Amino acid sequence: MFPLSIIIYRAGQLLFLRNIDQEIGGKVNMTRTGGIKLLFVGCMILLLQKTTLPQTFELKGLVSGWTTVNADSITEPQLGLRYIPEFSIEKSLSQNYSLYFDLSLNSYGTAHVHSLDEVQTDGDIKLYRMWGRFSSSQFEARLGLQKINFGSATLLRPLMWFDRIDPRDPLQLTDGVYGLLLRQYFLNNANIWVWGLYGNDDLRGWEYLPSEAKSVEFGGRFQYPLGKGELAFTYHHRQTDPSRGPFALEVADDSPVPENRYALDGKWDIGIGFWFEGMLIHQRSEWLPFPWQRALNIGLDYTFGLGNGLNLIGEYFIFESSKDAFGSGEGIKFSALSLGYPLNLLDNLSCIFYYDWDNRDLYSFLNWRRTYDRWTINIIGFWNPEQFQIYQNLPETNLYAGKGFQVMIIFNY
Repeated sequence: MFPLSIIIYRAGQLLFLRNIDQEIGGKVNMTRTGGIKLLFVGCMILLLQKTTLPQTFELKGLVSGWTTVNADSITEPQLGLRYIPEFSIEKSLSQNYSLYFDLSLNSYGTAHVHSLDEVQTDGDIKLYRMWGRFSSSQFEARLGLQKINFGSATLLRPLMWFDRIDPRDPLQLTDGVYGLLLRQYFLNNANIWVWGLYGNDDLRGWEYLPSEAKSVEFGGRFQYPLGKGELAFTYHHRQTDPSRGPFALEVADDSPVPENRYALDGKWDIGIGFWFEGMLIHQRSEWLPFPWQRALNIGLDYTFGLGNGLNLIGEYFIFESSKDAFGSGEGIKFSALSLGYPLNLLDNLSCIFYYDWDNRDLYSFLNWRRTYDRWTINIIGFWNPEQFQIYQNLPETNLYAGKGFQVMIIFNY
């Protein structure tokens, strides 16, 4: 019990710092922090009560270090170090119900070496996940800072609504969202999702207008088995802030702009894996030149019986903005190809290619990965345009601009 008490004490000490806005990335508003504190205290009191029912706790995490070198500035490498500790505890309430609590932090530091006398540094520490879950065999309710993602696509995802997972990233990191998620599972494999979000005013996914600060968002998803696959419909509503973001507008009326999102996606196994994702977004405002956005992804995957098995994923993606829902518009068109081949039990070789049909640009990524029990070594080569047209909201985008390589070492405990 002594080590667990120390862990909880230190976590609570961090969460209850009076200057939490500065200590955790400067992105946590105090209203939302109050809810986090209540969630933390409530879960700890309940989970640490003495009982004969089983409970388990786990302390794990990862440490990663990397260096990135660009061919145009080979003598100016970027160095980085990241540490993500994670604490989780689970307690059975009965044979049918259980509680689970997860807390993790994301801390990192980078150094861009221009010369021995000029080193540009950056760093941050922030909450990465903090959520609690009440669940049974067919139902779960999750509250707090959590990851919410869904859909069928892999490389270019129209349904990247609440995350920013980059398929190139060996760590597959993404910031979470604050909210409540309810999921009901049925015996025929159908399921229903319902969510409500609050206080998530950073850009996510393909967004170019952020959500209004301290606003409520809500939506849901219904997924139903169909043949050898499944079909799903998804809806989400939020209020956007046109005065902020990379495409901020100067408008006479500073009221938020309501936005509705609709999506249909499906995936089937018909000898090859086949999927599609379609999305339609409407922002009701007379100030926006293109109030409609739409996106479509069509993809497939197949594993060829060559050697140890060559896996291929191919996708075609289009994203457009227009004045009307289905009128002509402006946007981007991309094709994507991913190849993966296990060389042996330890080594895996993978590559990802994107082709921009409008600008005739090719994006290339090659990754050799060696995996041990706790250690993973990644050597990545990239050959890309200087200006990215995909994943523009991701901080790692500029890191992979141009030509160069990256070495990343990961330790899991």
